[in-house]
Amino acid sequence: MSHNMKSPQNPEPYWRDSVKLPSYPPLDKSIKTDVGIVGGGITGITAAYLLAKEGVQVVLIDANELLNGTTGHTTAKITAQHGLIYNELIEHFGSKKASLYYKGATEAKKLINDIVTDNKIDCNLKEEDAYVFTNDDSYISQLEKEKKAYDQLEIPSELVKNMPLDIPMKSALLMKQQAQFHPLKYLKALLKDSVENGLEIYENTTAADIEYNKHPSIILKDGNRITCRYVIEASHYPFYDGQGFYPTRMYADRSYVVAGKSSKKYPGGMYINAENPTRSIRIAEDDIWLISGENHKTGQGKSTMHHYNALEEYAENNFGISEFVNRWSAQDLITLDKVPYIGPITKAQQSVFVATGFRKWGMTNGTLAAKMITDMILQEDTLYKDLYTPSRFQADPALRKFTGINADVAKHMAKGKMDRRDDNLDDLSPDDATVTRINGQRTGVYKDNEENLYAIDTTCTHLKCEVEWNSGDRTWDCPCHGSRFSYTGEVIEGPAKKPLPKIEID
Repeated sequence: MSHNMKSPQNPEPYWRDSVKLPSYPPLDKSIKTDVGIVGGGITGITAAYLLAKEGVQVVLIDANELLNGTTGHTTAKITAQHGLIYNELIEHFGSKKASLYYKGATEAKKLINDIVTDNKIDCNLKEEDAYVFTNDDSYISQLEKEKKAYDQLEIPSELVKNMPLDIPMKSALLMKQQAQFHPLKYLKALLKDSVENGLEIYENTTAADIEYNKHPSIILKDGNRITCRYVIEASHYPFYDGQGFYPTRMYADRSYVVAGKSSKKYPGGMYINAENPTRSIRIAEDDIWLISGENHKTGQGKSTMHHYNALEEYAENNFGISEFVNRWSAQDLITLDKVPYIGPITKAQQSVFVATGFRKWGMTNGTLAAKMITDMILQEDTLYKDLYTPSRFQADPALRKFTGINADVAKHMAKGKMDRRDDNLDDLSPDDATVTRINGQRTGVYKDNEENLYAIDTTCTHLKCEVEWNSGDRTWDCPCHGSRFSYTGEVIEGPAKKPLPKIEID
């Protein structure tokens, strides 16, 4: 793989490199419980913690290791400032629901703070001001509109011409007293407390389906089942759709992070720009700068190495970062109206809850989802039920977004099927991949550094789109619904449940 990157060759998030997590066994039998949670990220673990504290019997499973998905790859900002969102929410939902969105994110921030304080968790929780800034004249008016939305919703804020961080900017919107932390140190403490309260945890345990009868059962890949009173799908992408048609109502978006050291002192604050390409900046412990951005739809666009290189160049030019210690990418889901889906998966299936579509703001959205679903299970009122209900369908602008998302899927499905590439494997460099044809079949082939070849059928096992090679992470990614597979074809990220079939090379 030819590139000029200075970051480590293998992608690994700073968070996972800086904390040792416990391991848990796979589940090898059928069991019963009150609540079955699928997905070991911030939503699943927080919900398990809250429910176990109330004496509810909970089983938490993950298809891989806990905290190795989106939560383990976050930038870990705890903020209600989710980009330029509030003016759009007012226009789409009205000021009352827009105010609820802010209130929910603020409540999630407070819950994290309370849990850290009550349990004396050492997770580097630190209050920081948050800034959305622009250096583009055309975005100044958008920041001004967003400031008016803040004022209408009574969100404390300032429109400023200067920031503590010395980078080119023309205007910035400041939201004070937000926060950041080390997400895995925080969630590791929640796991310990939850296990002491009776939580059962099983890793490398894949949920394949839900059987919805009087009590729902999680059907595991090996045929065993977990019979529950309630199921929480906290698996990022819902592994069970329940006829909710989630693939047609959201899309997968990737972003990238480089972590490095600078001779400059970090001035405090958390930053994200309003324009594209996205640039997000924060500091982690050990004076590690985290520079992220370069968003694009999964499986689409330029070589993924281009995005890492662009972030490195930005970090070097603006902050003097020359020593890069980590790099990684993350994937999140974006709904039709940019508001997460949290609640019963469909109106007819009130015992199966889903939490998805966090739009890169999972620390607050994921925490709020856990609290909301816990309240629903405990039959307590939640202010946010109607705003986040997965059953909503706002006709405008969601109908246009619905049409656009599905037209994009159709375009990439057709493009993949018409792909007639037939690259010569003799020209393939080590640690690179290509698409060719073997016995007339579109085939993806990866060559490792020892020149071993790994060939897979490139047809995604979800809804039959054709996957594309992701050079930055050495994965095969689906441009239609965001499924991701290892170079050997194993599922890394859903909605696909089955691996890509292997193909023999003569």
